[in-house]
Amino acid sequence: MKRARTELTGTVGFVPTMGFLHEGHLALVRRAKRKNDVAVVSIFVNPTQFGPGEDLAEYPRHTGRDLALLKKEGVDIVFMPTPNGMYPDGYSTWVETSGITEILEGKKRPGHFRGVTTIVNKLFNIVLPHKAYFGQKDGQQLRVIQKMVTDLNMHIKIISVPTVRSKRGLAMSSRNMHLSDEEREAALVLYKALSIAKDLYMRGEYDATRIKAKMTGLIKREPLAKIDYISIADSDSLQELTCINRPALVSMAIKIGSTRLLDNRIIG
Repeated sequence: MKRARTELTGTVGFVPTMGFLHEGHLALVRRAKRKNDVAVVSIFVNPTQFGPGEDLAEYPRHTGRDLALLKKEGVDIVFMPTPNGMYPDGYSTWVETSGITEILEGKKRPGHFRGVTTIVNKLFNIVLPHKAYFGQKDGQQLRVIQKMVTDLNMHIKIISVPTVRSKRGLAMSSRNMHLSDEEREAALVLYKALSIAKDLYMRGEYDATRIKAKMTGLIKREPLAKIDYISIADSDSLQELTCINRPALVSMAIKIGSTRLLDNRIIG
């Protein structure tokens, strides 16, 4: 594969995706297009970040629709590698970021972040972007990638773009397509819980345990919701806080029916 920067002039902005694009992805694309001379988007459902029993086979795909959306946005290059192209027979090299990958999503999904950091590293090496754009919705993933780039002295600026939500607060996600109308209504409880956390903090409640208790109580009142975890952690180290005396990442993983949803916000 040819290196993108030898073929292109000016700054290259890159948006890595797994396809089935929605307004959250398109917000990243528009930022990359607006702030760079060339916008590159990848579409690749990365098998190494899915564990046994996870939804790799069911992960939504619609390449034709994705390409039409990206053409409309004026994207310059779309890169769509194959699994065998990225992980040929005999592949055995991995990129791991320790410490912040064994907690939260990493604890629930062992090996997930090894797959994420490996594929992002490979994509960076192929595209050679100046800037790469990621959504805040996957807060831990964003922090892991930022740390990887810093630790490996990669000359790439990671740009965080705010979560895009529906008018009622549901964070945009490819997995939302699995929700029934009833489940979509129930899923609003994630945003309501995050809003409670922010409101309590703004009213002077800094005890993370009490805030989590309020969030837990709200979510448990929704019959279709099942809590995987709720976290209030230092936004840099991702270590749990007892007192919110610094910027904190309030994050959660909640199952609505059979669909596992993530959401977060920064407070403090």
